[in-house]
Amino acid sequence: MAALLLGLLLFAVQSPPVPSRPVTDGGPPWPPTAMPSDSGPTGHPNGTLQQLPHIIIIGVRKGGTRALIEMLSLHSAVAAAQNEVHFFDWESHFQKGLPWYLSQMPYAFPEQLTVEKTPAYFTSGKVPKRIHQINPDIKLLLILRDPTERVLSDYTQVFYNRLQKHKHYQPIESVLVKDGKINLGYKALNRSLYHVHMQNWLQYFPLGSIHVVDGDELIRDPFPEMKKVERFLKLEPQINASNFYFNKTKGFYCLRDHGRERCLHDSKGRAHPHVAPAILQELYQFFHEPNKKFFELVGRTFDWK
Repeated sequence: MAALLLGLLLFAVQSPPVPSRPVTDGGPPWPPTAMPSDSGPTGHPNGTLQQLPHIIIIGVRKGGTRALIEMLSLHSAVAAAQNEVHFFDWESHFQKGLPWYLSQMPYAFPEQLTVEKTPAYFTSGKVPKRIHQINPDIKLLLILRDPTERVLSDYTQVFYNRLQKHKHYQPIESVLVKDGKINLGYKALNRSLYHVHMQNWLQYFPLGSIHVVDGDELIRDPFPEMKKVERFLKLEPQINASNFYFNKTKGFYCLRDHGRERCLHDSKGRAHPHVAPAILQELYQFFHEPNKKFFELVGRTFDWK
């Protein structure tokens, strides 16, 4: 089986561009998944190769995954895939096999850690087993926000997408409430039942392999949260407070990296629609018990309403 896996991985690809910056000590690569950027035994002269990820940001949708991967990319020992790959949750991609998955990864130096993010992984029942079969020792990052706030962000994204495409959209009250009760059929609600999905992941991975990032704190003050991520990944301390600055116009933190400043896309940080206070209160009450179950699973609490 191992021979077959290696045979699938050893296929030729075009020579890559040179990465923009050198690396520091980021831990050993995952040898069975590394593929030289040249078919020759020494690889490309610049020493880069494609590797299956050592780190996966598994979710959650509208939890802050884009901010997290951008902030993690500030570290020179990290090479990040730019797009959401959807390898483990989309059958059309999964059937293409590991060579295709590997081809979606960035070119990196051997000492760098490769990371990809696909927020839908967290809520997909089949993903944990698939990832575990490929690498049971992988490091997983999960970023979560207050479940009610996450639901509202989820609705807001769909609302604006439909608005831009001139499609009909439902008022938020009509999707949150059905027959006078919280609409349990609304998918966005299910995505915020964190304990249900976490139980599935813990069937395959120990809690020590999953670091939960507080998405609300990452918005309020990103530096302390990123230091925790660095420690979890055993990265040399490198990200510092000067990498972040608050943009008053956008209303959230932006990044400063080697003299260059960049912010997340304008679609991030959109104002949520107004929701009647009575419905909001129902949502808070609905998530109260599920939140307690999640806190028990992970052995820590979060400042959620």
